[in-house]
Amino acid sequence: MTSLSLASWHSRGRELFPGVLACAVVAAAATFLSQHYGAPVMLFALMLGMAMNFLSGDGPCKPGIEFTARQVLRWGVALLGLRITAAQVIALGWSPVLVVAFSLVLTICVSMIVARLMGFNILFGLLSGGATAICGASAALALSAALPPHPLKERATLFTVVGVSALSTFTMILYPMLARALGMDTQTAGVFLGATIHDVAQVVGAGYGMSQEVGDTATLVKLVRVAALLPVILLAVAFTRRGGKAGDGPRPPLLPWFAVGFAVLVALNSTGWLPRSLTRMGSDLSGWLLVAAMAGIGMKTQLRDLVAVGLKPVVLMVGETVFLAVLAIALLRWMP
Repeated sequence: MTSLSLASWHSRGRELFPGVLACAVVAAAATFLSQHYGAPVMLFALMLGMAMNFLSGDGPCKPGIEFTARQVLRWGVALLGLRITAAQVIALGWSPVLVVAFSLVLTICVSMIVARLMGFNILFGLLSGGATAICGASAALALSAALPPHPLKERATLFTVVGVSALSTFTMILYPMLARALGMDTQTAGVFLGATIHDVAQVVGAGYGMSQEVGDTATLVKLVRVAALLPVILLAVAFTRRGGKAGDGPRPPLLPWFAVGFAVLVALNSTGWLPRSLTRMGSDLSGWLLVAAMAGIGMKTQLRDLVAVGLKPVVLMVGETVFLAVLAIALLRWMP
């Protein structure tokens, strides 16, 4: 039995190796380009993956690409839990946390309503609104992994990743100027940047581009948004299970294993028992796995699939971004 099991694992590994290796090479290239040119690594991974989409056809790379785009993605999401601790959230105080909570809930709810009014599946509003309100491309991938199969799910995920990455880069440039123009102090500017810019890397760039203090606050507020990923995933799964909203595929489990892993790692990280070197390594590994998964998703798509979505999804995502920024400014003015 043991020898049969080992032979099965060996056979499975040989089957997956070519595709996983292809995704890893694209991820390494995307990381190199991102570090040297300053653009979002997820966007590079997606574009390079799409350029290599011939590998996902019938051939030796197909199983590994499918595995990376699906299973490796879930491991990357689970390891995001090593980025945050309960103490970090408590140290912020109640006001920034309330700003994040109100902004997140209202942005997602409004996105779902507007998506339905625009003729989209309501889950596209959940996907794009969650990516905008939580943590950009990582949230889009996590929410997509939690939702059941649907014929248009992968195309919606790809478009959301492209849109949120582009908007995140744009807001990284625009929002610090907006914060200065509105006369925000250091604390307020940090909360504003952390509560509104989509991706973690862009929050760091915008915050520390203003000052050390703004960067520290912005990064911490952003991590609070990342922590919201777990409850949003659970609510999304409960929503689809209750209404059967996502089509004919099987419903996802009520508690996805990667969501449980995320929560467990947040709890472990909050105890202080884990060495800092281990949490840093786990966080870095999470980033690598998500980039590789994005490369795999890119390999599975065709450019015409993105072109076919039209103008309305662009309008929806830009509207979500503007809504989040205006709402955050209003809440910061109203709250002490």
